[in-house]
Amino acid sequence: MSLQNKVVLVTGANRGIGAAVVREFLKADVAKVYAAARSVASLPDFGDRRVVPLQLDVTSDASVAAAAGTATDLDILVNNAGTMAFGDWIATSQEAVEADMNVNYYGTLRVVRAFLPHLTGRGSGTIANVVSVVGLAPVPLLAGYSASKAALQSLTQGLRGTLAKSGVTVVGIYPGPIDTDLARDMPMEKASPEHAAANIVRGLAEGQTSIFPDLTAQQIGQLWSQTGPQLEAAMQAGG
Repeated sequence: MSLQNKVVLVTGANRGIGAAVVREFLKADVAKVYAAARSVASLPDFGDRRVVPLQLDVTSDASVAAAAGTATDLDILVNNAGTMAFGDWIATSQEAVEADMNVNYYGTLRVVRAFLPHLTGRGSGTIANVVSVVGLAPVPLLAGYSASKAALQSLTQGLRGTLAKSGVTVVGIYPGPIDTDLARDMPMEKASPEHAAANIVRGLAEGQTSIFPDLTAQQIGQLWSQTGPQLEAAMQAGG
């Protein structure tokens, strides 16, 4: 898929992978990038007139509806906004688990439902969900986050089947540990957001439907690829 002259919307564009993905899309000669964040004041200065700041709180029906009313011309929707609480399945508070689910799963679903008519109406487009490798298998100390990303993985797979004949492509993006604010307390080697973003945008341009943008993710992806895609296809056929 050529990215030239495409219109892109990236949620959670104020930092980390989101901000880096915006910059990579600009390098790919897109026509416009809606840089969406809960507060537009938190967005960096991208130094490019093609970037349109957009207020979008994925947990708010009104905010998402207003954003969808503005960005009616998008070709590619990148659902990157997320949050992450640390803690295991017993110690993590109910509130923290619900917060992860409200942003990472329900928030993404809310955004997809609001923007999807713009894509299906034209019979083309791409929805790319930043899932995470923990959406494929949980990490004990990321209990709520793992559960929310597993739900997002299920949404991604389900959308792919639902939209199979619509002309809209659904992409899952599965980063491993990335050096972002969310992961600052994780004591492990991490890839840079810029490295991940470059591989994400390259994967979209190449038409990949499952993107593993860093070394750890690629290693996990090799294991998942042995059964995951075949199981998904079988389940979709059965539905």
